[in-house]
Amino acid sequence: MPKVIHVLAFAKVQLLDVTGPLQVFASANDIVRQQGLPAPYAPTVIASGGGAVMSSAGLAMLAEPLPQTASDTLIIAGGWGVYEAAQDPALVSWVRSHATLCRRVSSVCTGAFLLAASGWLDGRRVVTHWTRCEQLARQHPQLRVEPDPIFINDGPVWTSAGVTAGIDLALAMVEQDLGREMAMEVARQLVVFLKRPGGQSQFSVTLSLQKR
Repeated sequence: MPKVIHVLAFAKVQLLDVTGPLQVFASANDIVRQQGLPAPYAPTVIASGGGAVMSSAGLAMLAEPLPQTASDTLIIAGGWGVYEAAQDPALVSWVRSHATLCRRVSSVCTGAFLLAASGWLDGRRVVTHWTRCEQLARQHPQLRVEPDPIFINDGPVWTSAGVTAGIDLALAMVEQDLGREMAMEVARQLVVFLKRPGGQSQFSVTLSLQKR
């Protein structure tokens, strides 16, 4: 059976936080199907109530309702709407309970704020977008927030830095599931690094140099 990947979205979600990981798993499916084998993943966007979810980029996505059955992997996207989502008691309760049914639970970018609200990040090493690390540490002092990594795997819980780091996160999951060679092939298809040569802080410095 394919591994069920649920990506949780909400109003004003960051588009690439959703589509980046989805495309990694979809590309892995394409490669495996070309080998005459069944697809290893069943990726789906989910949201409270289901239906159309408007991203902060102005593009709407059709989402399935929140599932009551187990997921292999739950990925919580980030975006400007995450702070409101983290204040939704019903959604936070769903994340808290559904995570117990998952092999892996993860967040992309500021999705860590919603995952933290559920209690699943308590006592763990975590990362979020570099501009929000201090805020996350201040609001959730029980977390061990590290600003440098692209992503962190702490047991069954994964967190990643901003936006495109969700692709790095998903590639690492493919590597865990299907091996390094498959993850490399997916990375080649997407024309991205399998493992970036450096930490997020170093990339931030590199970007700042472009202003000169």
